[in-house]
Amino acid sequence: MEVSAPVDRLRAASERVVGLIAGRELSALDDREIVGVMAEITAALNALDVLAACAARVIDARSARELGGAGLAQRQGHRNATELLQTLTGRSRREVTRSVKTGGDLLDAVGVVGDDGPRDTASPVSSAGGEWLERAGGALRDGALSHAQFQAIRVGLGEPPVERYPELDPDFLPRAWVAAVERLIAEAPHLPVEELRASARIARDRLDPVGVTLRFEERFAARSYRSWVDEHGQRHGRFVFDDDAAAWVDAILQAALRPRRGPRFVDPDAVVADAPDERSGEQIAYDTLMAVMRTGAAADPAQAFGDRQPGVRIVLEASALAEKSALAEASALVEAPSLVEAPSLVEGESPGAEAMGVVTTVRGVGHLEDGGSALPGGVIESYLCDAGAVPVSVGDAGRPLDVGRHQRLFTRAQRIAIAVRDGGCVGIGCRAPISQCEMHHIDHWAADRGRTDVDDGVPLCRNHHLGLHNRGEKIVRERDPVTGRDSYWLHAPPDPRTGEVRPPTLLRSRSPRRFDAA
Repeated sequence: MEVSAPVDRLRAASERVVGLIAGRELSALDDREIVGVMAEITAALNALDVLAACAARVIDARSARELGGAGLAQRQGHRNATELLQTLTGRSRREVTRSVKTGGDLLDAVGVVGDDGPRDTASPVSSAGGEWLERAGGALRDGALSHAQFQAIRVGLGEPPVERYPELDPDFLPRAWVAAVERLIAEAPHLPVEELRASARIARDRLDPVGVTLRFEERFAARSYRSWVDEHGQRHGRFVFDDDAAAWVDAILQAALRPRRGPRFVDPDAVVADAPDERSGEQIAYDTLMAVMRTGAAADPAQAFGDRQPGVRIVLEASALAEKSALAEASALVEAPSLVEAPSLVEGESPGAEAMGVVTTVRGVGHLEDGGSALPGGVIESYLCDAGAVPVSVGDAGRPLDVGRHQRLFTRAQRIAIAVRDGGCVGIGCRAPISQCEMHHIDHWAADRGRTDVDDGVPLCRNHHLGLHNRGEKIVRERDPVTGRDSYWLHAPPDPRTGEVRPPTLLRSRSPRRFDAA
């Protein structure tokens, strides 16, 4: 790899940092200046990370085990390259290992050259990732991705499992991986690293349904619980959850904690405690789990969860069903039963799969409504038999269930459709799942005579919803005249001091459906 690009970026960013500070105290900079300084420092650090990763890979190659005492690390008095790099950088073993792997992805081959001239040439580093890895590595070299973002995509996607699908064109999955990488690179500036990693996993799961089952079974086999008592007599516990159980625990705790961080529009008939709850969120979570464990199947749901019962919802596309059924022309949202009964998404009982005419053979994968993690077909089949499904009709441009101005608040069916479309809060960089979101009319109901239509509703967490109103921001929908698809843009008001109008920001869907499916 040519290092000129990151070197040039490092030099330019460092010069801009010096120019912005110019002997001034950081505390003396105004808001715009301090944000600019931080951005340039980050650009310089990203360039340094690229150079450090390549240097780490070279040191690792020159310290190869087969070189024995002639290797660089041993000549420096260390057992191996990892110890030498930890001493040089002050970083953890995990950080050093990650840096070496990144350098291996960036460098095509590493020549082992010591102080006394060339030695053996190391075998080329693993560049089997092909074009998709080259795209990600190029974005890292050019500064479009940070080291952490690159690793999130690299680890989240993994290698295209071409060998699992011999019936496919061998170029199909590599091309699909390239498309996924390009989308992830475009989304990276707007997502925390944790969310980017989760998005990479979702993209992988959409393209590798067989792998979803394999990974589910691995995590299921790794499930465990361990407890111990410390020296003070306090008992501790450690859970390792399988995917299905983790979804249930999340749903239970979301229901219990919802009044603290969820919508402000609540059922006026809901029971409200007379005294304020002084417990922390972690204490509420603990007390909730203990209540569920104590009461078990005979639990009084209202006692444990109040007015919102927990349930796991799985979004399943009709194409994932093996045969035609009542859901053949629609996406389905499957809601599992709660701990006591199956909560219904429509009025009346929640029918079983047979009552709805559903063929309970799932050949694809589904995605949790909260977070988008994939579940294999076998798990979804058990939920279909247990709780049934609710059809969500989605056209080419995805706009179902309009009700105009007949009512003020979005119906439950509309909230489901919006959840399928957006997958969670569309606020910039937000990770809030759909269960923590309020539905915002982009045209205000009263002031703008806005309609309660799916097209004109977007999910926002409480923080982003309040912030949008407090800052005077507005979300505008634009419809592509060719495809008919909608995009949503956040428009900020003019700067009150300068009158400057900032360009609008595209709000991005977090739905797994934004990635292609196999």
